Amino acid sequence: MDPKTPIAHFENVGLRYGLGPEVLQDVTFSLKPGSFHFLVGPSGAGKSSLLKLMYLAMRPSRGLVHLFGRDIQTASRDELPALRRSIGVVFQDYRLLDHLSTFDNVALPLRVANVKEQDIKRHVEELLAWVGLKDHMHARPPTLSGGQKQRVSIARAVISRPKLLMADEPTGNVDDRMGFRLMHLFEELNKLGTTIVVATHNEAMVDKLGHPIMRIDGGGLKVVPGRRAENIFGGQS
Repeated sequence: MDPKTPIAHFENVGLRYGLGPEVLQDVTFSLKPGSFHFLVGPSGAGKSSLLKLMYLAMRPSRGLVHLFGRDIQTASRDELPALRRSIGVVFQDYRLLDHLSTFDNVALPLRVANVKEQDIKRHVEELLAWVGLKDHMHARPPTLSGGQKQRVSIARAVISRPKLLMADEPTGNVDDRMGFRLMHLFEELNKLGTTIVVATHNEAMVDKLGHPIMRIDGGGLKVVPGRRAENIFGGQS
């Protein structure tokens, strides 16, 4: 993939469910490799629908969607799994496997990728310590709080360092201190080259971090450039 090729490119995209009105209308944008955007807008504006298009859970009703330089409308069924493996997703409803431990939920993407077990152990334990779950690595999801489940979900999404990471309200079930700690994790992953889109209602966090904003309302989308804000993790962003 050419390093100048957008990670995601949408052109005049529309989306409707069944015979209903369009939820998204003429959405056009490009995400450069290594960029970081916040996705904001009122409830029901279409943020989750846009994310679904980006992580290939749905296809648009009209318009062009390219991911990693590939037109998803013409991509074969055999090509889609490889595209999906380059994408990490943090879901609002966690989507953890209740019969697996915290450790095994987070390790799952690495095992699918046939990473050596000794490397899996090291990486997963380091990441669980980072998100404050070192003492819960053998616990199963039903025994965890909502905030703990969210942190497991985030750890699972970032463990394989995806090219594109999308997070739907990733700090909605944690306190502000842990919320900013998790955003620091996203920032560090972004510095390593991962393109990140975070859907959030947390305007204070958006203001403090100063990344570009994808604002969606009434089915349309507008990209607002970021501002040079003081980095809450030290220095200037």
